[in-house]
Amino acid sequence: MAPEAAPVTQGAVQWELQVMRDGQQIDAFNGTTSIGQAHTDTHHKVVSHNVGCKDQPAGSIDLSRTITVSPLQVRANLVVLSVEAQETLESDAVPTTPEGCRLPPQPRQVNASHPGLIVPDGQWVTWQIVDQNPSLAYRVRAILAPPSAQ
Repeated sequence: MAPEAAPVTQGAVQWELQVMRDGQQIDAFNGTTSIGQAHTDTHHKVVSHNVGCKDQPAGSIDLSRTITVSPLQVRANLVVLSVEAQETLESDAVPTTPEGCRLPPQPRQVNASHPGLIVPDGQWVTWQIVDQNPSLAYRVRAILAPPSAQ
């Protein structure tokens, strides 16, 4: 039996993270991050909704999404990442008043943490964050960066 290759703890990892809502890509993050370091990025999307019985535009909300990716180690043909996420997500449902007037969708805060997401070298891995209303998943791909990119 061949000895297992020692984990690589130096160098950098090229990674890509796609945010999937109900099966559709709605955002993407990417970077090259040194093993043992963290990369944090925040994206903002300000939305407003038509509300009330006259269906007029009303208050807007900032749907922010913050992702922190930390490559922990690289083994023979896989990358281990720590991924932290905080985001404001709107419900798919459009609530109404008893009179049938529209109300804005209710936002909710989603916090997720994966301390050791295993990503086979260059392949996509899906991490399901929220199951429904709406469904939310992250697709992640990572490879050890070539020395010229480090």
